[in-house]
Amino acid sequence: MKTFNLFTIAIFIPGLLTAQPSGDELLDRIDRNMSSETRHVISKMVIHGARADRTIESETWAAGEEKAYTEYLAPAREKGTKMLKLDDKLWIFSPGTDRTIQISGHMLRQSVMGSDLSYEDMMNDPNLRSKYDAVVTGSEMLNENDCWVVELHANAPDVTYQARKIWVDKSRYLPLKEELYAKSGTLLKRTELHDIKRIGNRWYPGRIIFKDMLKKGEGTEFIVSKIEFNVEIPEHLLSKAALR
Repeated sequence: MKTFNLFTIAIFIPGLLTAQPSGDELLDRIDRNMSSETRHVISKMVIHGARADRTIESETWAAGEEKAYTEYLAPAREKGTKMLKLDDKLWIFSPGTDRTIQISGHMLRQSVMGSDLSYEDMMNDPNLRSKYDAVVTGSEMLNENDCWVVELHANAPDVTYQARKIWVDKSRYLPLKEELYAKSGTLLKRTELHDIKRIGNRWYPGRIIFKDMLKKGEGTEFIVSKIEFNVEIPEHLLSKAALR
């Protein structure tokens, strides 16, 4: 009578011998997909309001988590508005008033253009490994994708979200769903990643849905029209001179 050992069975059941990765290993893999030294993004932000939807188009140049420059391209009423992040400081130039103001303190938690994203969200770099300790708590199916479930806890007091729960695609190492929590345990926001595409040696979402759980509405879609990683950035764009 033929017998089968564990190795033989594993040949016919892919993944049986796949060891559960550590939380840190998963964060490293996510960061390889989502983070880069520099990036150039052209995007649309579709804000689903109670009465109507609004679409805002923008172009962003970013260097790590320290510097980022964004200019709004459309609609006409927002065109020419610019945002500049340098370290932990954020400035906004409004062509309508011809003024530059600095956003700081509690103002960073305010909504950007009525969306489900705050200024803090816009300033955050996707790098997770440097800010959180992670523990894998299990696995679940999410929209037919087999995912690791990971709980993250901030290892520094100045992190916007003190805790996160993410569902990481086991094959592409992307957080397909994420819940963002306050220190009190209150669920603040939820994000979902869609339209995953292969870009060079990484996987990246073509569409991200943000939902502020403390406000009404259907959420905000962030649609990536074009993205380039590790590109050269014109030096003047990452300085206050770019705002004028």
